Amino acid sequence: MKRKAFWASLLLALSQFGFAADSAQQQVNALLAHLDSKDAPGAAVLVVKDGVVMFERGYGVTDLRTRQAIDPHTNFRLASVTKQFTAMAVMLLVHDGKLHYEDRVTDIFPDFPSYGRAITIRHLLNHTSGLADYEELMTAPDPNTPSENVLQIHDAAVLELLKQQKTTNFAPGTKWAYSNSGYVVLGVIVAKVSGIPFGDFMRQHIFAPLGMNSTIAYEKGKNEVAHRAYGYSRDGKGWKETDQSPTSATLGDGGVYSSLDDLAKWDAALRRHTLLSEAEMKPALTPANPPGGSAEEPDGSPAQYGFGWFLNPYRGHARMWHPGETMGFRTAVQRFIDEKLTVIVLCNRIDLEARDIALRIADVYLPGKPGQ
Repeated sequence: MKRKAFWASLLLALSQFGFAADSAQQQVNALLAHLDSKDAPGAAVLVVKDGVVMFERGYGVTDLRTRQAIDPHTNFRLASVTKQFTAMAVMLLVHDGKLHYEDRVTDIFPDFPSYGRAITIRHLLNHTSGLADYEELMTAPDPNTPSENVLQIHDAAVLELLKQQKTTNFAPGTKWAYSNSGYVVLGVIVAKVSGIPFGDFMRQHIFAPLGMNSTIAYEKGKNEVAHRAYGYSRDGKGWKETDQSPTSATLGDGGVYSSLDDLAKWDAALRRHTLLSEAEMKPALTPANPPGGSAEEPDGSPAQYGFGWFLNPYRGHARMWHPGETMGFRTAVQRFIDEKLTVIVLCNRIDLEARDIALRIADVYLPGKPGQ
């Protein structure tokens, strides 16, 4: 009788778990139902809990020429979500003894101006370098030039612009200011120290070992994005393809393309400490606390930042997260540490806020009510 009671209680528990999972999926699908279209760009959404995929689905189309449905294999430009991969590349070089967090920019680039002596690898990783914003230094494109003909700045040109500066915006290490320039420089450092191009290093040391076979650092004319989503903006009542900008060719700050399938493998590697041990990952998850003020979210809210990850909690839940925003794309990765919950949202349209969508989805799976 006791054995029968045990199996009966187990079956009841399993059925209740299945009901709860179905209910959560229905709630998430309801949140995203307005994106379900065969005639509009959309989004791809992944929810992983305890290493199990709880929800994975695409909405809308990859582009308005082929109208191919977005699915888990569709590759989106990650924009600033790239920074966590660039940080990992640097950390792998530290692991191999080829770099140190306290190395100076002038140690790697002896011809860099003297102000680079005060900038460490750590400053670049946690956005406390004070480097000028390369987007403000580059020549503005002619607004009448068709987007497909706009000249794009590359990593080497960004480095040259920074070499033309006399100083930083503030003394390195004294303040926090989000810096795409810093992550472009980190990408160049990875290439210089490793002796191979940034994209090759990423493929050989991160993507291929993890089985992320469709993920690439995209370089026009050198490689191609398989199953590619193209970015769009609203144009009156319709859509305009806005896939590339003058800053879309830099690598370390935002040049990686990936899919839900591959990002699930990345999430598993982080959870299992496949590439680096838990101790080696600790610097990435340690907030920078410069005396002049800590990090800020894109909307100006107080935050914390490590190496390629924002670290401030949400509703009391510890998390590591990052948004991405560029012409045509909005992306977000939200990882809730204690709950072992990850939500990833990739959008190929700029009228969606991926970060907010991801948090609304997380609310479905996190314990407690939103706002608590």
